[in-house]
Amino acid sequence: AVAAGALVGVTLLDAPNERDEALAIAVALRRAAAAPDARAALVTGDRALARRVSAELLRFGIVADDSAGTPLEQTPPAALLTLLVEAVMRPGDPVAILAFLKQPLLSLGLERARVRRAAETIELIALRGGTGRPDIATLAEDYETRLTDFASEETRTPRWFLRLGGSEIEEARIVLAALSAALAPLVALRGEEARGIAEIARATVTCFENAGRGATGGVEELYRGEAGDKLAALLRGLVVSQAQLRVAPTEWPDVLGALVAAETVKPRHGADQAVSIWGALEARLQSVDLLVCGGLNEGSWPGRADPGGFMSRVMKSGLKLDPPERRIGQAAHDFAMAMGSPRILLTRAARSGDAPSVPSRWLQRLTACIGEKPAKDMRGRGSDLLAAARTYAVDSPENVAFAARPMPAPSLDARPRHFSVTEIETLRRDPYAIYAKKILRLDPLEPLLRDPGAAERGSLFHDILHRFTESGVDASAADALPRLLAIARACFDAEQLPPDVDAVWWPRFKMMAPELIGWELNHRHDTMRRIAEADAKPTEVGQTGVTLGGRADRIDIKPAGLADILDYKTGSSPSRTQAHRLVAPQLSLEGALLSRGAFKELGAQTPAELAYVRLKPTGKVVEESILELNRVPRLAADLAEESWRRLEALLDHYANPANGYRSRALPFREGDTDGDYDHLARVLEWSAGGDSVETGDGGESGE
Repeated sequence: AVAAGALVGVTLLDAPNERDEALAIAVALRRAAAAPDARAALVTGDRALARRVSAELLRFGIVADDSAGTPLEQTPPAALLTLLVEAVMRPGDPVAILAFLKQPLLSLGLERARVRRAAETIELIALRGGTGRPDIATLAEDYETRLTDFASEETRTPRWFLRLGGSEIEEARIVLAALSAALAPLVALRGEEARGIAEIARATVTCFENAGRGATGGVEELYRGEAGDKLAALLRGLVVSQAQLRVAPTEWPDVLGALVAAETVKPRHGADQAVSIWGALEARLQSVDLLVCGGLNEGSWPGRADPGGFMSRVMKSGLKLDPPERRIGQAAHDFAMAMGSPRILLTRAARSGDAPSVPSRWLQRLTACIGEKPAKDMRGRGSDLLAAARTYAVDSPENVAFAARPMPAPSLDARPRHFSVTEIETLRRDPYAIYAKKILRLDPLEPLLRDPGAAERGSLFHDILHRFTESGVDASAADALPRLLAIARACFDAEQLPPDVDAVWWPRFKMMAPELIGWELNHRHDTMRRIAEADAKPTEVGQTGVTLGGRADRIDIKPAGLADILDYKTGSSPSRTQAHRLVAPQLSLEGALLSRGAFKELGAQTPAELAYVRLKPTGKVVEESILELNRVPRLAADLAEESWRRLEALLDHYANPANGYRSRALPFREGDTDGDYDHLARVLEWSAGGDSVETGDGGESGE
């Protein structure tokens, strides 16, 4: 039995995760150190936990005296150095380039705020949206090329570009010029043979100081404090090195990274001596008022008994080397010694990363030996500590309520007065996306590195068919197939696809080309005239004051005032069911616009067919009418008029100032949260809070 009061000073905390564990430890250390002349310390072999606790202590203004120090590679000057070398020597990674441009110490001899503003302009113009691999050495040229593209009438100019001023564009040019000059010594070594480590280090230091030079011309920020001193000593040693080691420029990032990773920056002078972070060795030699044993999980305390890969146990025994299990015995000794402290806090996290953790064997034996009641009391004190710690965390579950499902209701004057036919499905399924795009005028950023995918393939095939239709080639002519392939090859060449993508897409189109000619002959033989990319002028929808416009992929004029509307699709979405039920009303609305004479060059026509032309990956071309579902046909004119009436009712709904733009009113699937504006609507948060989401293929959005 445990003597009464023997464990009164022992607290056991089973935190649900690593963040809660670190926060609770920080609060316990702060409380203990608040007493006059009191000292507190954390003992752990888990460096990740030590870094978390140090960060949490900073919120209380406490700089812990960490005996292990901080890895040099995690300090700002070393980060600038490694990012610089990575960006220069290994072109093609836009993330490395962007991280370097936004590094806090990058000044290039200019005001830092000026460089930071220019970095955002450079990111938007030169790094986002392209399909090529960026190179920091040619970033200035890429910037000018993209500016020229945006000025071209053939390229759709993004709205964010129209908001950029001439001063911002020119400021980015100045920064890019300074960047090119700063990195020139290291860029000159690319593609060269292996060089001596001192030579390549001198070029690296020159570029490093050029990059970090302040507006006054000094480099003091690069070498400030203990981190700067340590980095300066390392670089000084490399520059004067007499080693015969030769390094290929492409290998220099790895070599430099390994050299930097081996260095540690010890705590700066002025750390709080009342709060310390120790390893097991330091803890054996010192005593404090509160000792925290953190990270008490198997694999951390004790560590794993790794025999190593060089010598077997028998070989180690023959050389009189200690077996790996000796470390476990030493850990047991350290734990027993720690339990002699006046007050002790034992902590662990129930989860390590994404996986559950196993309590340390010392914890298991302790709780098994002391009995159920003392163990419960120890855990109770730990629960009280965790509850108190969470009051400091603004994003703790106890302090933060789930966000409400957004449904902003702007004034009627701010609401959009024009839609395209492709936006109506979005208005029905996710009204909040329309609010963000057309009212807040927010456009999603293009990815940093975009390999051509399904969207680009669809656009390319659309362009080929558009040009083929405009060329007026008769599908029954003997040269129809060669001319189609010639048009396609010209479009492929203009797209400048990566070789691996072209090697897949071009054979697929060559396989599809005869099917396209056969489809034209068999299904479109009675067509009098073909119009590609027909534009519909804005047409008012009923009495709503809102206009609708758009563009049809293709309209085929037939006898007796009839016309077919076709929409090319390289994927399976939307389905025929969704289009027939008017959840995806693009085709039917184009039919309604056609009957109202919105397509200026055609006049008023009666829609006869509304169909998707599916361009299958197998090369098949399938015309899929949306007029029949479950063997129940409908007239195209009737479906078009019904879609028009539904649209008018939908627009009347949003003409009421009390009705807002609800997030995800009718999504395809409940689990999909990858919409362009889902993060802005905080979908994951409000859906986790219990707000329901309607899903389905048909019906209205419930407005």
